Amino acid sequence: MKGVVYRDTHEVVWQHLLRIQPQLRDHFAVTGLVVVVDEAEGYAYLQSRPEVDGEDAPPRLVPRRSLSFHVSLLLALLRKKLAEFDATSSESRLILTRDQMVEMLRLFLPDTSNEARLVDTIDSHLNKVVELGFLRRVNGAEQAFEVRRILKAFVDGQWLGELDRRLEEYAAQLTGEPTEPQTEEA
Repeated sequence: MKGVVYRDTHEVVWQHLLRIQPQLRDHFAVTGLVVVVDEAEGYAYLQSRPEVDGEDAPPRLVPRRSLSFHVSLLLALLRKKLAEFDATSSESRLILTRDQMVEMLRLFLPDTSNEARLVDTIDSHLNKVVELGFLRRVNGAEQAFEVRRILKAFVDGQWLGELDRRLEEYAAQLTGEPTEPQTEEA
């Protein structure tokens, strides 16, 4: 109940979870939670039951977290890297170095003459993504991170579409253009 259960790091719990999956689903359904198990990717987690029209929304037991622009951007870039990795590699783990992620994000940050401050800013974004559980530091390699497959469950097409919409709104605000096409009156 405190986070994601991974097949590779919680082997005993994972096997137990698979055996009693129907009972877990029934138990958590009473509290308004849904058990999500992705056996192919090797993770399981709880999420709030989707709202149904005409019913009162159940109380939210799984908190929502608002993400900063740069953390959201980093998650989108990591999701893209994971999709490319899955398409081109037979490996199961995507490992990226801190320098690779700095280069990915550098394109989207304002130019600065203070390189150390830029890297510190990116490090804070990386630490937030690690805290959220989408990256894991690789043991024995201080500058290497594993991209966790749970990212696929949270950064899906709908999430990316919402990010694109917000980026368009942001770009329109910067340029002073309207966000929706306006019709001319006759």
